[in-house]
Amino acid sequence: MEQGQILPSGPAGDRPLSAEAVARRLAGAVPGRRAAPGEQFPADASAVPRGDHELNPQLYEPGRALRHAAVLVPLIERDRGLHVVLTRRSQHLADHKGQIAFPGGRIDPTDPSPRDAALREAEEEIALARDRVEVVGELDTYVTRTGYQIHPFVGLLRPPVVLVPEPLEVDEIFEVPLGFILAPGSRQTHSRELLGTTRHYYVYPYGDYYIWGATAGMLNNLAELLNGA
Repeated sequence: MEQGQILPSGPAGDRPLSAEAVARRLAGAVPGRRAAPGEQFPADASAVPRGDHELNPQLYEPGRALRHAAVLVPLIERDRGLHVVLTRRSQHLADHKGQIAFPGGRIDPTDPSPRDAALREAEEEIALARDRVEVVGELDTYVTRTGYQIHPFVGLLRPPVVLVPEPLEVDEIFEVPLGFILAPGSRQTHSRELLGTTRHYYVYPYGDYYIWGATAGMLNNLAELLNGA
């Protein structure tokens, strides 16, 4: 598997949550409200708790049509605990090229469910066979400023797993210790000028990787659930 630098998850002997503990905590989580296919942004932004508008209320547009996508948040057991598998998007893509993302994409009409779409996309993008994935929970859907409602599913990977990036979509596959994501202080809030306004967003800087935007927002949701926030 092509991967980036694996940094320590914490002091020697400091192990983050086990796979069993993650499964238990996510099993008790109830995802927030999500729009059905064809439904629009509800008038009340509080009905859509996760999204780019979480830190930027001006980005919320009631009545805007939503498109649906699904991603897999893969977790794999290593010697020092669970790691999150992430990808760097290809520089050849028209949108979000070079950004850090979970494997995923649009939900097709032929997908039986958002969960199936997430598994299909992971198989297409990183050659992750769905029989090596145990889906143990679902995060809140995340709404982007571009009008996508993303359905994130957390999956535990059953070794042996060999991941291969699809070169037209993925430049690199790498891992981040789950302990880093859960550690206080790992999450930062940055801002930038976008279309004449200041946009704020979550960031998890990890080595040479700058994890931000929707991916960081979903990692923040995962951290809150697993830390009991």
